[in-house]
Amino acid sequence: MSGPTHRPATGQLSGVFPGLLVGEEAPRGLGLTAGLDEAGRGCLAGPVVAAAVILPESYDLPGLTDSKKLRVEARERVARAVRDQAVAWSLGLAWPREIERVNILRASLLAMTRAVRTLKVCPDALIVDGPHRVPLDMPQQAVVRADATVPAVSAASILAKTFRDKLLTFLDRRHPGYDLAIHKGYPTARHLEALRRLGPAPVHRLTFKGVLAATGRDARQKQLWLPDI
Repeated sequence: MSGPTHRPATGQLSGVFPGLLVGEEAPRGLGLTAGLDEAGRGCLAGPVVAAAVILPESYDLPGLTDSKKLRVEARERVARAVRDQAVAWSLGLAWPREIERVNILRASLLAMTRAVRTLKVCPDALIVDGPHRVPLDMPQQAVVRADATVPAVSAASILAKTFRDKLLTFLDRRHPGYDLAIHKGYPTARHLEALRRLGPAPVHRLTFKGVLAATGRDARQKQLWLPDI
């Protein structure tokens, strides 16, 4: 079996939405290492989005850190630089119906697995943000707070966050009234009020306590359709 391809690569759109991945710098003796992180675990609406990133040995990414520490403009600037300089990058998504079926933790790991599998360059190892490894048979390490300490994981956190924010802005136009573009699906007072007034949209996670509390316990019984993309 041939080894990983050591050449520049770019992410590729997968269906309607991109599956992007970025790679991290290769630690000594490991070859290419991909950093993995996700965005949207605590939201009531929209998918959980994961990114995988492989960075080159040498890169110029001022401001690279955990996405939560950056303002919107800075995140967008660093995300562009990561996409330009990464050896490879990809995104993976898990949608609300999948989250409901398997729970948010497994859906997050599923999204990360999809991100790795859509990489155009095969990594030799993975570094995953958090305490859980992904269900892939390859060398990997789960590191709590890796998004703040491992550059490739920081890059992945930024790509996942910026893509998801743009996706929720798009979904806001398809599902008006919930202000998804403003709160990005998080359980703000504004979001909960809209849920009480309008009920859930197809992009809501019907098993989440915030949705159930705002809409009534019959929310799971509603037959809502979400395209599997």
